[in-house]
Amino acid sequence: MYIPKHFEPTDQAAQAFLGAITSGHLVSNSIHGLVSTFIPVLYRDASNSIVGHLARGNPQWSLETMQAALFIATVTDAYISPSLYATKKLHGKVVPTWDYMIAHVYGDLIIHDDVDWLREQVSALTDKFEAARPKPWRVDDAPEDYVAGQLKAIVGVELKVTRLEVSFKMSQNKSIEDLEGVIQGLAQEGKSAISEQITQLRPADKLKTV
Repeated sequence: MYIPKHFEPTDQAAQAFLGAITSGHLVSNSIHGLVSTFIPVLYRDASNSIVGHLARGNPQWSLETMQAALFIATVTDAYISPSLYATKKLHGKVVPTWDYMIAHVYGDLIIHDDVDWLREQVSALTDKFEAARPKPWRVDDAPEDYVAGQLKAIVGVELKVTRLEVSFKMSQNKSIEDLEGVIQGLAQEGKSAISEQITQLRPADKLKTV
């Protein structure tokens, strides 16, 4: 992935970013060409791996791979209109762009066709996404025979991370005035989450002064 220097996070920030990933595209280069599936995932820090599952009927898991697999995840992104830039009024030399936080995770793909591994994986995945609900649903809430049948219909996948590329393209290269315009403009457009993230990643030399 092409990453300009001003969009490259520290190694620590890039590694921490893995923990924020919840879903993405699992891409593998099979003997029949590239195949990809969008899946929800968990990152396991202890083993430095991304885990998820595929439908058993999905041929991706059973196809022999030619190289390392790739997982692509975008945690947040937004269109940036030229109208948000203060310099638009000064000289008009502005164009649209897109801000985003993205990871390309490369690694060895391991297939898990083990019911105990699968139960642990889907339980952990469910617990993560249900945690914010007033009454979280758990896998054990469903009838055991039903859960057993569902587990037979999936296959586990684990990507052992060997290389990580992360880009935080969040308007860091803009002037103080244009950066402030992006932050305020996105907030007014109802995109407060990415506005706050841009604020957090704002370079120290581009902080707003009173």
